[in-house]
Amino acid sequence: MDISIYIDADACPVKAEIYRVAERYSLKVFVVSNSYINVPRDPRHELIVVSDGFDAADNWIAERAGSGDIVITADIPLADRSLKKGAAAIGSTGVAFTLSSIGMAMANRELMSNLRAMGEVTGGPKPMAARDRSRFLSTLDETIQKIRKQNKGGTS
Repeated sequence: MDISIYIDADACPVKAEIYRVAERYSLKVFVVSNSYINVPRDPRHELIVVSDGFDAADNWIAERAGSGDIVITADIPLADRSLKKGAAAIGSTGVAFTLSSIGMAMANRELMSNLRAMGEVTGGPKPMAARDRSRFLSTLDETIQKIRKQNKGGTS
């Protein structure tokens, strides 16, 4: 089974890192966006431009990603949907979502949404730091290795 990487690409700050890792492992990459973005000229990299409808990119990814695939997203509901279909999900700062951690992430997302609505919290996430990029690369590499090991050993 081949590993495919699905990027929720519109606000993804680590696309260049994903392309490098995918090239090293010869993996297929689906770059899913609401508008045209530059994608390296590589037959394994495919730009998918979806409508600008609400969650169009998330829906496209969730309908296709499955067991043995990797979804790169900062969108917690998309990570949840991906995990439920058997895909691995990694945030752009390198935090891997798991079936045991996604519930807390969903609850925290809801809490922060409520606090923002009440004006208690303003601003967005912290800017990407070099250590976030490093952690992302490490997590992506570890995830690929884990999936490859599982695929060689049959079902686990």
